[in-house]
Amino acid sequence: MPNISNRAIEMPQSPIRKLAPLANAAKERGVHVHHLNIGQPDLPSPPEAMVALKNVKRDTLEYSPSDGYKSYREKLCGYYAKYDINLDADDIIITTGGSEAVLFAFMSCLNPGDEIIVPEPAYANYMAFAISAGAKIRTISSSIEQGFSLPPVHAFEKLINERTRGILICNPNNPTGYLYTRKEMEQIRKMVKKYDLFLFSDEVYREFIYTGSPYISACHLKDIEQNVVLIDSVSKRYSECGIRVGALITKNKTVRDAVMKFCQARLSPPLIGQIVAEASLDASEEYMRNCYDEYVERRNCLIDGLNRIPGVYSPIPMGSFYTIARLPVEDSDDFCAWCLSDFEYEGETVMMAPASGFYTTPNEGKNQVRIAYVTAKEELQRALFILGKALEVYNNRLK
Repeated sequence: MPNISNRAIEMPQSPIRKLAPLANAAKERGVHVHHLNIGQPDLPSPPEAMVALKNVKRDTLEYSPSDGYKSYREKLCGYYAKYDINLDADDIIITTGGSEAVLFAFMSCLNPGDEIIVPEPAYANYMAFAISAGAKIRTISSSIEQGFSLPPVHAFEKLINERTRGILICNPNNPTGYLYTRKEMEQIRKMVKKYDLFLFSDEVYREFIYTGSPYISACHLKDIEQNVVLIDSVSKRYSECGIRVGALITKNKTVRDAVMKFCQARLSPPLIGQIVAEASLDASEEYMRNCYDEYVERRNCLIDGLNRIPGVYSPIPMGSFYTIARLPVEDSDDFCAWCLSDFEYEGETVMMAPASGFYTTPNEGKNQVRIAYVTAKEELQRALFILGKALEVYNNRLK
């Protein structure tokens, strides 16, 4: 039998989805699973989006342009202008979700063997996309004790060598909820300029910032406009994960031309998704405010509840809708699997993402989990209660 590729062997499993078979088996046993593992918002998509979806008037569902519909890209310019990001429609390429934007950025900017530096813990699929491009991610650890703030410049510079081609950040961060400060973004800007690196900046959670600190986009940084590749998506801001519409944004025409080759090879981004996404740009301020306020309440509920459980600690996330929590266990992979395979309390259990999958440094995050607060506050409270019971039983069985 022929062997599969080395690339496929190296491809990591998703820490978010790898426990799905255990969750499905639990549900088949009649256990209610509280899903804290995945960033699938339960809030409704904008009414404008649903009206557009229900009123698609086409006789043929055709290919769209490879870079996306111009009307949508032009309308996006107005959206970004609200954040002081000044773009032309040609600076924007519509992709099949933010994931494709990351993949095409790597494929266009990195050669096999090239390296990029990423603060960890980091969104697990970055590693998968780097492997797909034949590139290598070099991680630099941030700590839960420091609230996952940016490591110092000298720690980055120890990793920079002749193969280093870029730095990747997620701001606000998935999985930690950290928001980079103006000072930290300026430190990144100086490194990018000094070493002439790409700055890949995933900014899909900009709507969800829960602090008075300003949102500093990579596009706000001076003198590195040609180095910046911004990644975006409508999945989270409009609760539209399923329409698979993202964007790759850069002022660098050479990069855009390269990305377009990959776009043409996959033909086009989703037709229906773009129709829905374009309509979503008309979502009211009330809709956006209601979503924001709901996530603030959920964040406060979750963090307060986590830190009341004996032995559990979570810093306060300043953005997105995730947190990394430290648990009083030695192996969160084992604990998370056990919660689904061997534990239930009053017919309920919890599903979380083991944080080890968000690190590449061996043994990092072994006692941590990522939790997404994308369910109603009442369910979060119940899930926290179940988590507390699970920790009691899990640790008592080892005594």
